[in-house]
Amino acid sequence: MQGGEPVSTMKVSESEGKLEGLATAVTPNNKNSSCGGGISSSSSSSSSSRGGSAKGWQYSDHMENVCGYLMKYTNLVTGWQYRFFVLNNEAGLLEYFVNEQSRNQKPRGTLQLAGAVISPSDEDSHTFTVNAASGEQYKLRATDAKERQHWVSRLQICTQHHTEAIGKMMSHAEGQQRDLIRGIECLPTSGHLSSLDQDLLMLKATSMATMNCLNDCFHILQLQHASHQKGSLPSGTTIEWLEPKISLSNNYKNGADQPFATEQSKPVAVPEEQSVAESGLLAREPEEINADDEIEDTCDNKEDDLGAVEEQRSVILHLLSQLKLGMDLTRVVLPTFILEKRSLLEMYADFMSHPDLFVAITNGATAEERMIRFVEYYLTSFHEGRKGAIAKKPYNPIIGETFHCSWKMPKSEVASSVFSSSTKGVTNHAPSSEESLNQVGSDCYTVRFVAEQVSHHPPVSGFYAECTERKMCVNAHVWTKSKFLGMSIGVTMVGEGILSLLEHGEEYTFSLPCAYARSILTVPWVELGGKVSVNCAKTGYSASITFHTKPFYGGKLHRVTAEVKHNITNTVVCRVQGEWNSVLEFTYSNGETKYVDLTKLAVTKKRVRPVEKQDPFESRRLWKNVTDSLRESEIDKATEHKRTLEERQRTEERHRTETGTPWKTKYFIKEGDGWVYHKPLWKIIPTTQPAE
Repeated sequence: MQGGEPVSTMKVSESEGKLEGLATAVTPNNKNSSCGGGISSSSSSSSSSRGGSAKGWQYSDHMENVCGYLMKYTNLVTGWQYRFFVLNNEAGLLEYFVNEQSRNQKPRGTLQLAGAVISPSDEDSHTFTVNAASGEQYKLRATDAKERQHWVSRLQICTQHHTEAIGKMMSHAEGQQRDLIRGIECLPTSGHLSSLDQDLLMLKATSMATMNCLNDCFHILQLQHASHQKGSLPSGTTIEWLEPKISLSNNYKNGADQPFATEQSKPVAVPEEQSVAESGLLAREPEEINADDEIEDTCDNKEDDLGAVEEQRSVILHLLSQLKLGMDLTRVVLPTFILEKRSLLEMYADFMSHPDLFVAITNGATAEERMIRFVEYYLTSFHEGRKGAIAKKPYNPIIGETFHCSWKMPKSEVASSVFSSSTKGVTNHAPSSEESLNQVGSDCYTVRFVAEQVSHHPPVSGFYAECTERKMCVNAHVWTKSKFLGMSIGVTMVGEGILSLLEHGEEYTFSLPCAYARSILTVPWVELGGKVSVNCAKTGYSASITFHTKPFYGGKLHRVTAEVKHNITNTVVCRVQGEWNSVLEFTYSNGETKYVDLTKLAVTKKRVRPVEKQDPFESRRLWKNVTDSLRESEIDKATEHKRTLEERQRTEERHRTETGTPWKTKYFIKEGDGWVYHKPLWKIIPTTQPAE
């Protein structure tokens, strides 16, 4: 700066004729400056004649365009610098330039004032901050307290005006959107232009989603503004999504008990006596499954029926038009045609479709090798857990529902299929035949699996698998939380699993990734996302696994990366990259690399009891009528059978509430925040403490 000590100036436009006095100041170059927009030369000279120290402010509640020099804090190196600021009330912008002469050029910086917070600073009487809704902040300093007050008051008036304007625009848009929906719903259900026209339903769904999203954003903006005005929000406070302002039908509100609108017909009456009698079946002691009753599974429920999804597109659109962004779908009854032909409990069993790799974990000679083998097994489990490329939803298990199965494999087959860093590939052996399993007898390993729905609200499943011969077992509990995300649905798997290798005295804790159903209006598909971890406290080995969701632009689908690390030495002993449903590449610390093609990896079929020998609340028997109807594409029948099961569950829950009867699980016991199998292997077989 030249010409002595600069003095900050502020000049106010008289374009609205609201300001009678004008402050006079001297710019850094000691030349009189003027703000454009209606300052007359007489006003300017009159002010100048009174001298630079005269500041005859006359405040007004009316919006005024203000401009002048302020000091702006840049950074620790540069510190404070004079900049020329312009308050544009019409646009709701605060702009600044290097100096007044450059104001006709592009501003050096611009802040949107709608939703902004203007705060005088406590550090002195000259400083104030402008906190934009975007998170950007200007720290400014006026010449004195009076000048600061004038800037603050003008900025606050402008901010309030434009924030309220957004609210008015939102109200106007909401009214128009309601008129649009009312107009669509008033159309006849048939004819050239009907209320079920797919284009109109798409318009209805997207307009609803857009308005709900904008409402939520505006609400967050208001909360942010209020918190800055009143001080910081209390620790731990979170800003939640709003409930939709446009009322939903009773079918879709959280906690709704009514089925999907298009499924509605006469309610299914379930006698309470029948309901209570069925409950007695659930309260029995745990059942010991006779392995001789189990036979190799011949059921093949392929999920490639895209036609049904396309035919029901208008139903999906109508459903989406009723949902709210971020809405919990736990109690929303979804249409039957989007269901897989299996229960969620059976889906968990299908993650064990490579039992030879599971058993091979404990064969590892060292702690490092066992951790690597566990990661190899973990990453190969998700491919078979999905049935087909189409994203469909398994049945929500009924409380008390169970699923039992087992796998048998020759011991020699386990040895030949172990992944080893000394091999460059994987031998993809053929599945064992029923005859060969019967012949080898005691030369087989058996993995047994049991799952139970232990809670309805929240929906929690417990599952357990063990191989007695190899003294190993896994116990897990999962709470599935699903949310509507706009054009996709996200499912978070809350819970934890523990693999116990009793021969080595080791426990491996692990979590599960999130799942997403994408493109639900066209061809829905599934992807996994999120970070999961595997830890063994005894050995100090851990694994970090990341399931990558596809970026908006470019990028690969179904990508996964992982690292196995020895925490004590901070050494990475194995790296993994590839796709969880295709090819995985394992690179080991000795420099060797191995590729695993999951599409060619042998699958061992599970063994289940025939439906007629199953307990009434075992998954396949419980859902048999629904599955048979879906297999025959009889959606209405499937819906009716599904509603019968759900209504029975509600009736039983009401009865337990009225009588004060607590729910009693069959196979799992609540321990802390988790659920543990009632007779785990570690309670039967003592843990070995080998010397390594």
